[in-house]
Amino acid sequence: MIAFLLALSCVQPAWAERIKDLASIAGVRNNQLVGYGLVVGLDGSGDQTTQTPFTVQGIINMLSNMGVSLPPGTSLQLKNVAAVMVTANLPPFARAGQQVDITVSSMGNAKSLRGGTLVMTPLKGADGQIYAIAQGNVVVSGAGASGGGSKATVNHLSVGRIVGGATVEREVPTQLGEGEYVYFELKETDFGTAQRLVDAINGSAPGAAAAVDGRQVRVRAPLNPNERVAFIGRVENLQVTPVQQSAKVIINSRTGSVVMNQAVTLDSCAVAHGNLSVSVTAENAVSQPNPLAAGQTARVTNAQIDIQQEAGALVNVQPGANLADVVKALNAIGANPADLIAILQAMRTAGALRAELEVI
Repeated sequence: MIAFLLALSCVQPAWAERIKDLASIAGVRNNQLVGYGLVVGLDGSGDQTTQTPFTVQGIINMLSNMGVSLPPGTSLQLKNVAAVMVTANLPPFARAGQQVDITVSSMGNAKSLRGGTLVMTPLKGADGQIYAIAQGNVVVSGAGASGGGSKATVNHLSVGRIVGGATVEREVPTQLGEGEYVYFELKETDFGTAQRLVDAINGSAPGAAAAVDGRQVRVRAPLNPNERVAFIGRVENLQVTPVQQSAKVIINSRTGSVVMNQAVTLDSCAVAHGNLSVSVTAENAVSQPNPLAAGQTARVTNAQIDIQQEAGALVNVQPGANLADVVKALNAIGANPADLIAILQAMRTAGALRAELEVI
Protein backbone atom coordinates (compact mmCIF):
# COMPACT_ATOMS: atom_id res chain seq x y z
CA MET A 1 0.00 0.00 0.00
CA ILE A 2 2.82 2.45 0.81
CA ALA A 3 4.49 1.70 -2.54
CA PHE A 4 1.17 2.27 -4.32
CA LEU A 5 0.68 5.65 -2.63
CA LEU A 6 4.25 6.67 -3.49
CA ALA A 7 3.63 5.76 -7.13
CA LEU A 8 0.49 7.85 -7.20
CA SER A 9 2.33 10.81 -5.68
CA CYS A 10 4.89 10.69 -8.50
CA VAL A 11 2.24 10.78 -11.23
CA GLN A 12 1.89 14.27 -12.65
CA PRO A 13 -1.19 15.44 -14.57
CA ALA A 14 -0.84 15.46 -18.34
CA TRP A 15 -1.38 19.21 -18.44
CA ALA A 16 1.28 20.10 -15.88
CA GLU A 17 4.04 22.47 -17.01
CA ARG A 18 7.54 23.14 -15.82
CA ILE A 19 8.16 26.25 -13.77
CA LYS A 20 10.67 27.46 -16.39
CA ASP A 21 7.80 27.52 -18.92
CA LEU A 22 5.54 29.52 -16.62
CA ALA A 23 7.96 31.96 -15.00
CA SER A 24 11.30 33.67 -15.44
CA ILE A 25 13.92 34.70 -12.91
CA ALA A 26 14.02 38.40 -12.09
CA GLY A 27 17.13 40.06 -13.47
CA VAL A 28 17.90 37.30 -15.98
CA ARG A 29 17.01 39.01 -19.24
CA ASN A 30 18.18 39.88 -22.73
CA ASN A 31 19.54 43.31 -23.64
CA GLN A 32 18.92 44.88 -27.04
CA LEU A 33 21.85 46.18 -29.07
CA VAL A 34 21.75 48.38 -32.16
CA GLY A 35 24.30 49.89 -34.52
CA TYR A 36 24.63 51.73 -37.83
CA GLY A 37 26.83 50.15 -40.46
CA LEU A 38 27.60 49.68 -44.14
CA VAL A 39 27.21 46.63 -46.34
CA VAL A 40 29.69 46.59 -49.22
CA GLY A 41 30.29 44.31 -52.18
CA LEU A 42 26.76 44.41 -53.57
CA ASP A 43 26.26 43.67 -57.26
CA GLY A 44 24.84 47.04 -58.24
CA SER A 45 21.88 46.67 -55.89
CA GLY A 46 23.00 49.17 -53.25
CA ASP A 47 21.68 52.59 -52.27
CA GLN A 48 21.31 55.37 -54.78
CA THR A 49 23.71 57.76 -53.08
CA THR A 50 22.06 60.85 -54.58
CA GLN A 51 18.91 60.01 -52.62
CA THR A 52 20.55 58.67 -49.44
CA PRO A 53 23.11 61.26 -48.27
CA PHE A 54 23.68 59.41 -44.98
CA THR A 55 25.20 56.53 -46.97
CA VAL A 56 27.78 58.89 -48.52
CA GLN A 57 28.50 60.43 -45.12
CA GLY A 58 29.05 56.99 -43.62
CA ILE A 59 31.46 56.04 -46.40
CA ILE A 60 33.43 59.27 -45.99
CA ASN A 61 33.70 58.75 -42.21
CA MET A 62 34.82 55.14 -42.68
CA LEU A 63 37.47 56.08 -45.22
CA SER A 64 38.64 58.92 -42.98
CA ASN A 65 39.16 56.51 -40.08
CA MET A 66 41.27 54.37 -42.41
CA GLY A 67 43.47 57.30 -43.40
CA VAL A 68 41.84 58.02 -46.77
CA SER A 69 40.97 61.70 -47.26
CA LEU A 70 38.62 62.72 -50.06
CA PRO A 71 38.83 66.19 -51.62
CA PRO A 72 36.12 68.57 -50.38
CA GLY A 73 33.01 68.59 -52.55
CA THR A 74 33.61 65.10 -53.93
CA SER A 75 30.39 63.56 -55.23
CA LEU A 76 30.31 59.80 -54.78
CA GLN A 77 28.14 57.76 -57.14
CA LEU A 78 28.20 54.29 -55.64
CA LYS A 79 25.94 51.33 -56.34
CA ASN A 80 27.62 48.60 -54.34
CA VAL A 81 27.15 50.04 -50.82
CA ALA A 82 24.05 50.09 -48.60
CA ALA A 83 23.44 51.76 -45.25
CA VAL A 84 21.99 49.31 -42.72
CA MET A 85 20.83 49.05 -39.14
CA VAL A 86 22.30 46.13 -37.22
CA THR A 87 20.30 44.71 -34.30
CA ALA A 88 21.07 41.92 -31.85
CA ASN A 89 19.99 40.49 -28.51
CA LEU A 90 22.69 40.17 -25.88
CA PRO A 91 21.75 37.08 -23.83
CA PRO A 92 22.10 37.02 -20.04
CA PHE A 93 25.48 35.97 -18.62
CA ALA A 94 27.17 36.65 -22.00
CA ARG A 95 30.94 36.75 -21.65
CA ALA A 96 33.56 38.66 -23.64
CA GLY A 97 34.47 36.74 -26.77
CA GLN A 98 31.09 35.01 -27.08
CA GLN A 99 29.39 35.26 -30.48
CA VAL A 100 25.76 36.25 -30.99
CA ASP A 101 23.53 36.36 -34.07
CA ILE A 102 22.69 39.67 -35.71
CA THR A 103 20.04 40.98 -38.11
CA VAL A 104 21.01 43.42 -40.87
CA SER A 105 18.23 45.68 -42.26
CA SER A 106 18.51 48.15 -45.11
CA MET A 107 17.86 51.83 -44.28
CA GLY A 108 17.94 53.34 -47.77
CA ASN A 109 16.63 52.27 -51.14
CA ALA A 110 18.92 49.32 -51.76
CA LYS A 111 17.28 46.68 -53.93
CA SER A 112 18.99 43.74 -52.28
CA LEU A 113 21.60 42.90 -49.62
CA ARG A 114 22.32 39.53 -51.19
CA GLY A 115 26.04 38.81 -51.48
CA GLY A 116 27.10 41.80 -49.37
CA THR A 117 29.55 42.01 -46.49
CA LEU A 118 28.94 43.99 -43.33
CA VAL A 119 32.02 45.96 -42.35
CA MET A 120 33.02 46.38 -38.71
CA THR A 121 30.07 47.89 -36.85
CA PRO A 122 29.94 48.72 -33.13
CA LEU A 123 26.73 47.69 -31.37
CA LYS A 124 25.56 49.87 -28.50
CA GLY A 125 23.16 49.35 -25.64
CA ALA A 126 20.59 51.72 -24.18
CA ASP A 127 23.30 53.39 -22.11
CA GLY A 128 25.34 54.31 -25.21
CA GLN A 129 28.19 51.92 -24.38
CA ILE A 130 29.62 49.52 -26.97
CA TYR A 131 28.90 45.91 -26.01
CA ALA A 132 29.68 44.02 -29.23
CA ILE A 133 31.38 44.38 -32.62
CA ALA A 134 29.63 43.00 -35.73
CA GLN A 135 31.09 41.98 -39.07
CA GLY A 136 30.58 39.24 -41.62
CA ASN A 137 28.89 38.05 -44.80
CA VAL A 138 25.15 38.75 -44.97
CA VAL A 139 22.93 35.76 -45.71
CA VAL A 140 19.66 36.66 -47.45
CA SER A 141 17.15 33.85 -47.91
CA GLY A 142 15.65 35.19 -51.12
CA ALA A 143 16.29 35.98 -54.75
CA GLY A 144 15.14 38.54 -57.28
CA ALA A 145 15.51 39.43 -60.94
CA SER A 146 14.25 42.23 -63.18
CA GLY A 147 14.45 43.16 -66.81
CA GLY A 148 12.43 44.85 -69.51
CA GLY A 149 10.07 46.38 -66.97
CA SER A 150 9.30 43.03 -65.37
CA LYS A 151 10.34 42.05 -61.88
CA ALA A 152 10.22 38.85 -59.85
CA THR A 153 11.11 38.59 -56.15
CA VAL A 154 11.22 35.59 -53.83
CA ASN A 155 11.10 36.40 -50.09
CA HIS A 156 12.48 39.63 -48.64
CA LEU A 157 15.77 40.93 -50.00
CA SER A 158 16.38 44.01 -47.85
CA VAL A 159 16.91 42.11 -44.58
CA GLY A 160 19.62 39.55 -43.91
CA ARG A 161 21.13 37.66 -41.03
CA ILE A 162 24.62 36.73 -39.89
CA VAL A 163 24.88 33.72 -37.58
CA GLY A 164 27.49 34.46 -34.93
CA GLY A 165 28.18 37.78 -36.63
CA ALA A 166 28.89 39.80 -33.49
CA THR A 167 31.51 39.28 -30.81
CA VAL A 168 30.76 40.39 -27.26
CA GLU A 169 33.30 42.95 -26.03
CA ARG A 170 31.68 44.11 -22.78
CA GLU A 171 29.85 42.03 -20.20
CA VAL A 172 26.58 43.05 -18.57
CA PRO A 173 26.60 42.26 -14.83
CA THR A 174 23.62 40.08 -13.95
CA GLN A 175 22.64 39.56 -10.34
CA LEU A 176 21.14 36.13 -9.78
CA GLY A 177 18.85 37.29 -7.01
CA GLU A 178 19.43 39.71 -4.15
CA GLY A 179 21.05 38.34 -1.02
CA GLU A 180 19.55 35.04 0.00
CA TYR A 181 16.44 35.37 -2.21
CA VAL A 182 15.70 34.61 -5.85
CA TYR A 183 12.50 35.98 -7.42
CA PHE A 184 10.43 34.02 -9.94
CA GLU A 185 8.09 36.15 -12.05
CA LEU A 186 5.10 34.58 -13.79
CA LYS A 187 4.63 35.43 -17.46
CA GLU A 188 0.92 35.99 -16.81
CA THR A 189 -0.39 37.46 -13.57
CA ASP A 190 -2.54 34.90 -11.77
CA PHE A 191 -2.92 34.52 -8.00
CA GLY A 192 -3.97 30.88 -8.23
CA THR A 193 -1.02 29.86 -10.36
CA ALA A 194 1.34 31.81 -8.09
CA GLN A 195 0.06 29.87 -5.07
CA ARG A 196 0.45 26.56 -6.88
CA LEU A 197 4.00 27.52 -7.77
CA VAL A 198 4.69 28.23 -4.09
CA ASP A 199 3.21 24.86 -3.08
CA ALA A 200 5.34 23.02 -5.66
CA ILE A 201 8.57 24.68 -4.50
CA ASN A 202 7.78 24.16 -0.83
CA GLY A 203 7.07 20.52 -1.57
CA SER A 204 10.67 20.18 -2.76
CA ALA A 205 12.25 22.65 -0.32
CA PRO A 206 9.92 23.18 2.67
CA GLY A 207 9.49 26.82 3.69
CA ALA A 208 11.65 28.19 0.87
CA ALA A 209 8.96 29.96 -1.21
CA ALA A 210 6.43 32.69 -0.49
CA ALA A 211 4.19 34.63 -2.87
CA VAL A 212 4.82 38.38 -3.03
CA ASP A 213 1.80 39.08 -5.27
CA GLY A 214 -0.02 37.53 -8.21
CA ARG A 215 3.08 37.61 -10.40
CA GLN A 216 6.18 37.32 -8.20
CA VAL A 217 7.29 34.48 -5.93
CA ARG A 218 10.21 34.89 -3.52
CA VAL A 219 12.39 31.83 -3.01
CA ARG A 220 15.16 31.43 -0.45
CA ALA A 221 18.22 30.00 -2.23
CA PRO A 222 21.71 28.95 -1.08
CA LEU A 223 24.32 31.71 -0.97
CA ASN A 224 27.07 29.59 -2.52
CA PRO A 225 27.01 30.30 -6.31
CA ASN A 226 27.45 26.66 -7.29
CA GLU A 227 24.74 25.46 -4.91
CA ARG A 228 22.44 28.31 -6.00
CA VAL A 229 22.71 27.36 -9.68
CA ALA A 230 21.97 23.71 -8.88
CA PHE A 231 19.02 24.72 -6.67
CA ILE A 232 17.51 26.96 -9.37
CA GLY A 233 17.96 24.19 -11.92
CA ARG A 234 15.94 21.81 -9.75
CA VAL A 235 13.23 24.40 -9.07
CA GLU A 236 12.81 25.29 -12.74
CA ASN A 237 12.06 21.66 -13.62
CA LEU A 238 9.34 21.19 -11.01
CA GLN A 239 5.89 20.47 -12.45
CA VAL A 240 3.04 22.91 -11.80
CA THR A 241 -0.54 22.72 -13.06
CA PRO A 242 -1.66 26.31 -13.81
CA VAL A 243 -5.20 27.30 -12.97
CA GLN A 244 -7.67 27.93 -15.76
CA GLN A 245 -7.33 31.40 -17.24
CA SER A 246 -10.21 33.86 -17.39
CA ALA A 247 -12.50 33.58 -20.40
CA LYS A 248 -11.17 35.67 -23.27
CA VAL A 249 -11.86 36.11 -26.99
CA ILE A 250 -9.11 37.64 -29.12
CA ILE A 251 -10.24 39.46 -32.26
CA ASN A 252 -7.94 40.67 -35.04
CA SER A 253 -10.06 43.06 -37.09
CA ARG A 254 -7.37 43.44 -39.76
CA THR A 255 -7.22 39.76 -40.68
CA GLY A 256 -10.63 38.60 -39.46
CA SER A 257 -9.09 36.10 -37.01
CA VAL A 258 -11.08 35.07 -33.94
CA VAL A 259 -9.45 32.99 -31.18
CA MET A 260 -11.08 31.98 -27.90
CA ASN A 261 -9.81 30.00 -24.95
CA GLN A 262 -11.40 27.03 -23.23
CA ALA A 263 -13.18 29.05 -20.53
CA VAL A 264 -15.55 30.84 -22.96
CA THR A 265 -19.23 30.03 -22.41
CA LEU A 266 -22.53 31.14 -23.97
CA ASP A 267 -26.00 31.86 -22.65
CA SER A 268 -29.16 31.37 -24.71
CA CYS A 269 -29.75 34.13 -27.22
CA ALA A 270 -31.24 34.78 -30.66
CA VAL A 271 -29.14 36.22 -33.48
CA ALA A 272 -30.25 37.64 -36.84
CA HIS A 273 -27.56 38.87 -39.20
CA GLY A 274 -27.93 40.00 -42.79
CA ASN A 275 -25.27 41.38 -45.11
CA LEU A 276 -25.72 44.83 -46.59
CA SER A 277 -23.95 45.41 -49.92
CA VAL A 278 -23.70 48.68 -51.85
CA SER A 279 -22.62 48.54 -55.50
CA VAL A 280 -21.75 51.67 -57.50
CA THR A 281 -21.40 51.25 -61.28
CA ALA A 282 -20.11 54.06 -63.49
CA GLU A 283 -20.54 54.09 -67.27
CA ASN A 284 -18.62 56.62 -69.36
CA ALA A 285 -20.36 57.97 -72.45
CA VAL A 286 -19.89 60.79 -74.97
CA SER A 287 -22.47 63.52 -75.53
CA GLN A 288 -22.38 64.51 -79.19
CA PRO A 289 -24.21 67.80 -79.98
CA ASN A 290 -26.31 68.42 -83.09
CA PRO A 291 -24.12 69.44 -86.05
CA LEU A 292 -25.93 72.80 -86.28
CA ALA A 293 -26.08 73.47 -82.54
CA ALA A 294 -22.56 74.95 -82.33
CA GLY A 295 -21.94 72.80 -79.20
CA GLN A 296 -18.92 70.84 -78.05
CA THR A 297 -18.47 67.14 -77.50
CA ALA A 298 -18.42 66.32 -73.79
CA ARG A 299 -17.78 63.24 -71.67
CA VAL A 300 -20.69 62.10 -69.52
CA THR A 301 -20.53 59.67 -66.59
CA ASN A 302 -23.69 57.76 -65.76
CA ALA A 303 -23.55 56.40 -62.21
CA GLN A 304 -25.85 53.66 -60.96
CA ILE A 305 -26.09 52.75 -57.26
CA ASP A 306 -27.49 49.37 -56.22
CA ILE A 307 -28.19 48.52 -52.58
CA GLN A 308 -28.95 44.94 -51.59
CA GLN A 309 -29.93 43.67 -48.16
CA GLU A 310 -29.72 39.93 -47.65
CA ALA A 311 -32.39 38.35 -45.54
CA GLY A 312 -31.14 37.28 -42.14
CA ALA A 313 -33.15 34.62 -40.38
CA LEU A 314 -33.42 34.70 -36.60
CA VAL A 315 -31.21 31.89 -35.27
CA ASN A 316 -31.65 30.52 -31.78
CA VAL A 317 -28.17 30.05 -30.28
CA GLN A 318 -28.11 27.30 -27.68
CA PRO A 319 -26.14 27.78 -24.45
CA GLY A 320 -22.65 26.32 -24.43
CA ALA A 321 -20.91 25.12 -21.29
CA ASN A 322 -17.60 24.25 -22.97
CA LEU A 323 -15.56 25.34 -25.97
CA ALA A 324 -16.93 22.61 -28.28
CA ASP A 325 -20.51 23.74 -27.61
CA VAL A 326 -19.58 27.38 -28.21
CA VAL A 327 -17.97 26.56 -31.57
CA LYS A 328 -20.97 24.46 -32.60
CA ALA A 329 -23.40 27.27 -31.68
CA LEU A 330 -21.42 29.92 -33.56
CA ASN A 331 -21.13 27.70 -36.63
CA ALA A 332 -24.91 27.38 -36.63
CA ILE A 333 -25.17 31.11 -37.33
CA GLY A 334 -23.37 30.59 -40.65
CA ALA A 335 -21.49 33.90 -40.56
CA ASN A 336 -18.07 34.51 -42.06
CA PRO A 337 -15.20 35.64 -39.79
CA ALA A 338 -15.75 39.33 -40.56
CA ASP A 339 -19.44 39.06 -39.59
CA LEU A 340 -18.59 36.93 -36.59
CA ILE A 341 -16.58 39.78 -35.10
CA ALA A 342 -19.63 42.05 -35.09
CA ILE A 343 -21.83 39.24 -33.75
CA LEU A 344 -19.47 38.47 -30.86
CA GLN A 345 -19.30 42.14 -29.90
CA ALA A 346 -23.11 42.37 -29.90
CA MET A 347 -23.43 39.14 -27.90
CA ARG A 348 -20.95 40.48 -25.33
CA THR A 349 -22.98 43.70 -25.00
CA ALA A 350 -26.19 41.68 -24.59
CA GLY A 351 -24.58 39.60 -21.84
CA ALA A 352 -24.86 36.31 -23.73
CA LEU A 353 -21.10 35.89 -24.23
CA ARG A 354 -19.34 35.10 -20.97
CA ALA A 355 -15.87 36.28 -21.95
CA GLU A 356 -13.67 39.32 -22.24
CA LEU A 357 -13.23 40.71 -25.76
CA GLU A 358 -9.76 41.91 -26.72
CA VAL A 359 -9.21 43.54 -30.11
CA ILE A 360 -5.63 43.46 -31.42
